Amino acid sequence: MFVPPIHQLTLSQAAEAIRTRQLSPVELTKHCLTRIQFLDLELNSFIAVAHDLAMVQARAAEKEIAAGNYRGSLHGIPIALKDLIDVEAERTTAASAVCADHAAAKDAEVTQRLRKAGAIFLGKTNLHEFAYGGSGVISAYGPVQNPWDSKRITGGSSSGSAAAVAAGLCFMALGTDTAGSIRLPASYCGVVGLKPTHGLVSTEGVVELSRSLDHVGPITRSVEDSRIAMGVLAEMNDEESPSSPRIGVVRKFFLDNAQAEIVQVWEAAISKISKEFGQSFREIEIPISNDRTLQKAESYQAHKQFLGERSHLYDPQTLQRIKSGGDTTPKQIEALQADLKQFRTMSARVFSNVDIVATLTVPIEPPRIADLQNSPELRPTELMMLRNTRPFDVLGWPTITIPCGLTSSGLPVGLQLSAGFLQERCLLDMAARCERILAFSAIPAIVE
Repeated sequence: MFVPPIHQLTLSQAAEAIRTRQLSPVELTKHCLTRIQFLDLELNSFIAVAHDLAMVQARAAEKEIAAGNYRGSLHGIPIALKDLIDVEAERTTAASAVCADHAAAKDAEVTQRLRKAGAIFLGKTNLHEFAYGGSGVISAYGPVQNPWDSKRITGGSSSGSAAAVAAGLCFMALGTDTAGSIRLPASYCGVVGLKPTHGLVSTEGVVELSRSLDHVGPITRSVEDSRIAMGVLAEMNDEESPSSPRIGVVRKFFLDNAQAEIVQVWEAAISKISKEFGQSFREIEIPISNDRTLQKAESYQAHKQFLGERSHLYDPQTLQRIKSGGDTTPKQIEALQADLKQFRTMSARVFSNVDIVATLTVPIEPPRIADLQNSPELRPTELMMLRNTRPFDVLGWPTITIPCGLTSSGLPVGLQLSAGFLQERCLLDMAARCERILAFSAIPAIVE
């Protein structure tokens, strides 16, 4: 039987190898650290690598497992965290000079959960500064390069997390998602990105962008890996998912002005999946809100404390974006939050007729880094890249992207699936079925 190299293993495969003593946590961790040392010089996916801490944790996990105290599928697994997420005594920079010297006083709740599960902390991944952008090109530590084409962006803001997973530098990484910041880079890097139901996974100890829209979730190499991660990050609804889920395919809005070849790849995937589900497939529309007033206002409120003596430490574009939310009053913010809650309640009616909503993840190929740096087209391009992901942060529905094919340029295309509130199990079950049907197996050359 063919056994892939260590760095090509999925999290679930690595976990089984640890459980059966075919691989050790120390062996896995050393392998990841070596790959980071050599490959990340090009990718720039990590801001900080916790080499010594990782080895201490790996040796402790190995000793514990040898003593028969196996904690579960994350025990001894090397992972990474987006550098918005606190790890006690480690820096949380948010990829900004504003927070360059900030050391966390304690773990974020998600960090605590991962630590308790026995995961090995490799370090902090790079991101678009303060998560306020979809490209990943604005960072005090430089842009992240895409493992499929190093001249192109990974998408953002969880740029380093997606690149690190795709390149085999870690077995899972956490990202955050306010307008698509998990799913956009996951799609561009050919991996799986899950945004859970809003509020299901704690954001305590995570640098805030917009409290009404912020989500924390995993980026992995398979749907099963996302299921393992979610089993640790939150208490999921264990309600049984339907054996014949009703799938609503949404073309209106999501395919508008999308690149023709990307639509072609996505339509081929939809056609392949529909052959298995037959009559349960139907075309639908869903409610869309394009108003970004609340997100801008909440971002301004989150940064107000830094806008005096530290303003000069922001990238000018980030500062401009933050200041754009400064005219909204607290009373207006409260009204917008109430409107959002009502919109989410009303929109949930979609799931009286379907169980799953299927859309295209990103409508355009990843641009070249050089074309976006210092370009007036940066923000319009970001908004186009985030156009198909942002609606689901507003809706709050759990949403996942899985790779569904490649363009003629050899770049991944994503299929986006959503389910109703707290229906992560149904979503993951459907995503796993689609994953099997599509059988996407391509990997970037850097992984080999």
